[in-house]
Amino acid sequence: MKKLLYASLCLSIVTAAVHAVDFRDHLGLQLYSLRAQTAASTTGALDLAKSYGIKEVEVAGTGSLNPEQFAAELKSRGFVPVSGHFGYALFEKDIAAVIRDAKTLGLKFVIVPYPPVSKDKPFSEEMAHAMAAKFNEWGATCKKAGLRFGYHPHGLEFRPAAAGNGEVMFDILVRETKADLVTYQMDVYWAFITGTDPAKLLAKYPTRFSMLHIKDMLKDFARGTHTGGSPPTAKVTVGEGQINWTEILTAAQKIGVQHYFLEDETTTPLRSIPDSFQYLRALKL
Repeated sequence: MKKLLYASLCLSIVTAAVHAVDFRDHLGLQLYSLRAQTAASTTGALDLAKSYGIKEVEVAGTGSLNPEQFAAELKSRGFVPVSGHFGYALFEKDIAAVIRDAKTLGLKFVIVPYPPVSKDKPFSEEMAHAMAAKFNEWGATCKKAGLRFGYHPHGLEFRPAAAGNGEVMFDILVRETKADLVTYQMDVYWAFITGTDPAKLLAKYPTRFSMLHIKDMLKDFARGTHTGGSPPTAKVTVGEGQINWTEILTAAQKIGVQHYFLEDETTTPLRSIPDSFQYLRALKL
């Protein structure tokens, strides 16, 4: 009995160690952060990304290069391309092309970054139900291809649902998608701007989030909106805003979030990106 208990304890310790990921070990960059620099020179932007001392990157397009060329440039700089953003419409039109490009780039995750909304078609519960069904379908297809499918909530999904019991539309997405087919990438900023507590949301769904997007919000900027947008000036260097990163990153590590991407949408990325990395690397949890 003692041997059995000891073995069980050892297994628990090993399991905990496997899941306890230090966010600094998987702190990377969403390359969209260098969108202006990529437009000027794709390879120049990748050189700049390398100067930040990162390994892991998330892709959002391949600039002036095709996927094969972009993959070669990533490899030559020692980058590990973990994930990529692909539009909802592209998944609907040609999921085979998404999978082909993702595998060419060497990705593990393919993420839809925004719902199929428009001025005439706002986010709704009906849309949430339809998206959940699509996500299960796409997740199954991606899984067969050796990829993990996920979704990146953008704030619109945290609008209250009609049930009136505190449920929001994101709860519908989580409830109606299968955990083995669909994962979620929390953008801390877009959750926070709605009035949601990101740390509590991570704790509420401890098995559904695999990645985080990190960006900060200007101090005193008003919360409680669900538009999926905000002025560029509302986004600031990480550590200079109002978001409690110690609390959120501790919660993320506790549930085993695997990858953490800085996504800079400030008006001064060339200053903000290195300063944000410096803050995050020095942060004590």
